[in-house]
Amino acid sequence: RVDGALYEMAPPPVHLATSVISRIKVMSNMNIAERRIPQDGRIMTVVNGKAVDMRVSSLPTQHGESVVLRVLDRSSIQLELTDLGMPGPLRDYIEDTIEKPNGIFIVTGPTGAGKTTTLYACLRKINTVDSKLLTAEDPVEYELDGIMQVPVNDAVGLTFARALRAFLRQDPDRIMVGEMRDKETAQIAIQASLTGHLVLSTLHTNDAAGAITRLVDMGVEPFLVAATLEGVLAQRLLRTICKNCRAPYEPSQSILNQLNLSADDIGGKHFYTGNGCDKCGGSGYKGRKGIYELLDVTDPIRELITQKAPTLVLKQKAIELGMQTLREDGLRNIYEGETTIEEVLKYT
Repeated sequence: RVDGALYEMAPPPVHLATSVISRIKVMSNMNIAERRIPQDGRIMTVVNGKAVDMRVSSLPTQHGESVVLRVLDRSSIQLELTDLGMPGPLRDYIEDTIEKPNGIFIVTGPTGAGKTTTLYACLRKINTVDSKLLTAEDPVEYELDGIMQVPVNDAVGLTFARALRAFLRQDPDRIMVGEMRDKETAQIAIQASLTGHLVLSTLHTNDAAGAITRLVDMGVEPFLVAATLEGVLAQRLLRTICKNCRAPYEPSQSILNQLNLSADDIGGKHFYTGNGCDKCGGSGYKGRKGIYELLDVTDPIRELITQKAPTLVLKQKAIELGMQTLREDGLRNIYEGETTIEEVLKYT
């Protein structure tokens, strides 16, 4: 995959398959004799003078094993909040929220939407000498100096919930939980917030309002969610147009209809696309950037949460109160010539 889109490469010859797989397994400390069950491992290596971590996953299939390498580039974690391409007011809000003494801040989106990168940028911002940070992750993707990171290990019973419980006895100021998967984890996170800790976490929902109803559906009491939740940030990663072959174009009316845009909305705005060149491998895209939707949990929203309002009602209220939806932030990026209409339609 390049920038999240799958491409086909020339495959190596078939007779090398078992040798390549065995070599990868040796490098990632897996059992090379075991071909019947899925395995996970990790390779740490240096490529072109850059430290690169690779998460390795093997899966037995009908015709042998399937091996996937997920490349974790250490340089991507050196990102500060200012490097994430957020609009100014959004960044200011996040910086204020993560400096609060207690409360819960949730980043939500599908797998590979950059949630971990955003949270790491938040952690770097609040990682000062006078505050103690603890994280529970599955697994620890990047190592951060000055932060105690705990890898979750279900095999020995170290779940998110159990790690969180132990955290509370370790005198932390700020806690990051990789993911709120179940009621138990969510409840302890809320307990931690009520006892004066700031909790950062992620969820897998489609939009910001969905995260609130997800917590309630998990079985957490709505009044506790209302009391502790400070904000929810939903995000997606869109491919950006290659700067080398960017060209203006006129989108067809049918595509504009999909975006619910009329001729009046567009006015004198320009639309761009990538024609494809050598630098971007003919795709027209190079690199990715985030689009964001921030739900600020204010008193009117808290009231709706306590009343167990459905996602749609919460979303409408948040929009009334000034929330920019993912689609609107996507449109902003289209008008600024950062991305194409197709990308925004695909992800929002």
